[in-house]
Amino acid sequence: MASITVDKILRTFENGFTILEDFTQVFEDGGFVTLLGPSGCGKTTLLRLIAGFDKPTRGEIRIGDVVVCSDKKFVPPEKRNIGMVFQSYAVWPHMTVFQNVAYPLKIKKFSKAVIKEKVDKVLESVHLIQYADRTPAQLSGGQQQRVALARALVAEPELLLLDEPLSNLDAKLRETMRFEIKELQKTYNITVVYVTHDQTEAMAMSDKVIVMNQGLVQQVGTPMEIYKNPANQFVAAFVGKVNFMKGEVKDGRIDLTELGQSVPYDGSRTGKVVVAVRPENISMSLEPEAERLEGTLTSMYYLGDTNDCRVEMGGQTLRVIAEGNTHDAFETPSKVYMNFRDILVYEDDGTDHAEIVT
Repeated sequence: MASITVDKILRTFENGFTILEDFTQVFEDGGFVTLLGPSGCGKTTLLRLIAGFDKPTRGEIRIGDVVVCSDKKFVPPEKRNIGMVFQSYAVWPHMTVFQNVAYPLKIKKFSKAVIKEKVDKVLESVHLIQYADRTPAQLSGGQQQRVALARALVAEPELLLLDEPLSNLDAKLRETMRFEIKELQKTYNITVVYVTHDQTEAMAMSDKVIVMNQGLVQQVGTPMEIYKNPANQFVAAFVGKVNFMKGEVKDGRIDLTELGQSVPYDGSRTGKVVVAVRPENISMSLEPEAERLEGTLTSMYYLGDTNDCRVEMGGQTLRVIAEGNTHDAFETPSKVYMNFRDILVYEDDGTDHAEIVT
């Protein structure tokens, strides 16, 4: 295992475009760290810099105590002791599963006996031992991705780097593979850096999430910290679903200016604010009570485990996610009364952060 230290990395391209600017982070030994953000935020560029497939304009990268990249030194990818899994499976179609996985060991000139032992072991761990003699064309997409994982792990690298490895799989298989990758990380006790734009993957797999946007770190924390206490409106909007409402703090309350209603507030912010509330933190009732907000339920979408609703309030549409069994309890259109739990309050900087992720 090894930690990764990325120190003041700048990556600027020939056309002057800067994708990473003074990026500094420590990836802990044995941790599962996810780089999460929209396309073009710099997460894959950072992964390629760690792997050695690209060179920074400025800055230093260390794997453990070894400098692998600086102004004076550059260690090529094959000497960094890393395993890499790409979005495309990148398995060789003319080789069998066994041959694909054995390839890194053949390059390092291991004996046939050692190669057989190591390949069989890793194929067992990814549940492919029975397919060792098949070619990739005889495998499903998920099985091909397991071949890529096995090939990355067989040489027992210090680091495993994964670049959107599940994006080509169907939804059910993605869910299965999330847990399999996490279990492999525990089995091999390896440091993992995982790149994705899928917040569900990040939440399910990570010890630490680094949320990025436009080459800058927006927040670093555990999945729960990122979700429950997003540092800014961008993080709130990107990690999960959220409703934003304009407001103004007055006398212990926030007037929701566009909704014509208000909610109690005992925080420290003053003046104009943006209130954020996640759809699952809004409860609906047919009975009016003190502090409940009034709206009109206009549509419902039954999704089995949830009831995905839209409520009109003062010309704004709020999304409310209720339990699936509430679908039969409400009719559309109808007057409903809502409680907000765990609201987030941000300074109003004039930006429509909901638009960032559409």
